[in-house]
Amino acid sequence: MYANEDFLIELLTESGNLTQADIESARPHKKAQETIIETLLKSGKLSEEAVAQQLAISSGMDFIDLSKIEVDPGVVAAVDVESALRYKVVPVGFDGSQLFIAVSDPLDFDTLDSLRHVLEYEPEFVCATQAQIRQCILDFYSGELTAEQMRELTTGKVTVAEAGGDKIGASVEGESGDAPIIRLVHQVLQEAYQNRASDIHIEPLENELQLRYRIDGALHKVASHPRRIMSAVVSRIKIMTGTMSIAEKRLPQDGRIQATMGDKDLDLRVSTVPTSSGESVVMRILDKQSLMLGLPELGFMSDDQETFDQLIRLPDGILLVTGPTGSGKTTTLYACLNTINKPDRKIITVEDPVEYLMSGINQVQVKEDVGMTFAAALRAILRQAPNIIMIGEIRDLETASIAINASLTGHLVFSTLHTNDAPSAVARLADIGVKRFLIASAVRAIMAQRLVRHICPDCKQPTELTEKDIRSLKLDASQLAEANIAMGTGCRTCRNTGYKGRKGIFEIFKIDQEVSHLINRNESTPKLRRRAREIGMRTLREDGVRKVLSGLTTASEVVRVTMGDDD
Repeated sequence: MYANEDFLIELLTESGNLTQADIESARPHKKAQETIIETLLKSGKLSEEAVAQQLAISSGMDFIDLSKIEVDPGVVAAVDVESALRYKVVPVGFDGSQLFIAVSDPLDFDTLDSLRHVLEYEPEFVCATQAQIRQCILDFYSGELTAEQMRELTTGKVTVAEAGGDKIGASVEGESGDAPIIRLVHQVLQEAYQNRASDIHIEPLENELQLRYRIDGALHKVASHPRRIMSAVVSRIKIMTGTMSIAEKRLPQDGRIQATMGDKDLDLRVSTVPTSSGESVVMRILDKQSLMLGLPELGFMSDDQETFDQLIRLPDGILLVTGPTGSGKTTTLYACLNTINKPDRKIITVEDPVEYLMSGINQVQVKEDVGMTFAAALRAILRQAPNIIMIGEIRDLETASIAINASLTGHLVFSTLHTNDAPSAVARLADIGVKRFLIASAVRAIMAQRLVRHICPDCKQPTELTEKDIRSLKLDASQLAEANIAMGTGCRTCRNTGYKGRKGIFEIFKIDQEVSHLINRNESTPKLRRRAREIGMRTLREDGVRKVLSGLTTASEVVRVTMGDDD
């Protein structure tokens, strides 16, 4: 822990911070591999601050309280995370020629000499406590630390809530055998949140337990752990849900954890699936504040936003949002309700599950085990005289029929479908069993959407498209002449990916009189698509191209999530 313990004990005794009686009383409690100083610190007879102050005085260094200073990010970048972890140091200032480095042990001359060789600038050392240095490493390099590194550094708490809503605090300072597992699980949650992850994947492999985070739609492997801890980790997560059985390992299970990270309330959906190597766990992180978006935050271009804003204010009819799982459909529906939620309107939703409690809106949770299906809930809420209804998803003919009848009797209905593009939603409803004349009469518009990663604003740089990109996006010289093509070069903010955050690309299909006639005549999806293009619908690819030319995303992102218009 400290390089020269005998000298340090002598120094602390001479300064009055320790007595011989303190030292002798600590010896019976000293554990194997533990120094006298560590035993005294643990017992509270000695403080880290007193040790650091005496070390600073004896070495002619300044003592610094790291909790009272702010460090510029540019200064932090002068010491990479590997060096900070290896030598347990942090940068605290720069005067143009010298880099001020906080160390906890000025007597560790090997570390000081090594730092002089590895750092770009001449170091000037100051002394701080080990605890404050560990905390600064966590704060300064949070986006670059693995869960295992955070586990070794931290001595704090993560507060979680059981499914019932009662807060529990799991201390990581305990002596029990389970404490390392509790600490690891909680640090995984904290690290995932700090890195803006939407999913945590804990996967048992043949020789390891793999940890991956989905950040901005892409999976990143962040750590590997010994496979022997798999059962303990999975059991801890199940216990945190309060509803999952730790004894059942043969069947899939679902649960829910409510967690508090700082001042943010998070909702974690937990799913376990038995595999040949053990139980695979996926935790989906829902930041409740992120669901409270308005239309501008979804990523619309100004003309599409104006069109969509008009559609959600219609007096009746069905507005469908389509796309695959994870394309942001639920977020869009919440944004619609958030925009039109007024005191003079009664809004009722039917959801599975209710992802966010919205003020002023009646939200109904589907519970199929007791017969509370989408269809049953819809029949009941129609007797509540709502103006606006949101249905989480149209899954079957019964739900679709009730939704259509509601729209035809003066209600505005929002819902989602799983289709690849907007015109295909008509065929999907017909496949479910809805009569085409009802589709033509009830549906007002269909919007397909995908999510693309946005270029990181901190490392955004102008660039040019490759010939392959130009061919893929079918761009001409006039479009390129006015383009603002950009890319992210990679930085700490975006974890060197070049992207930060995701926004939507959209395909808005308005049902006009001619389209209604085509639906009634049972015309094919390609004919509906051609008519939609004639009346101004941009495809997902075309909307993506606009955002590439505006410097919001990259060509590779648009190509990745959309098909070409000829496909």
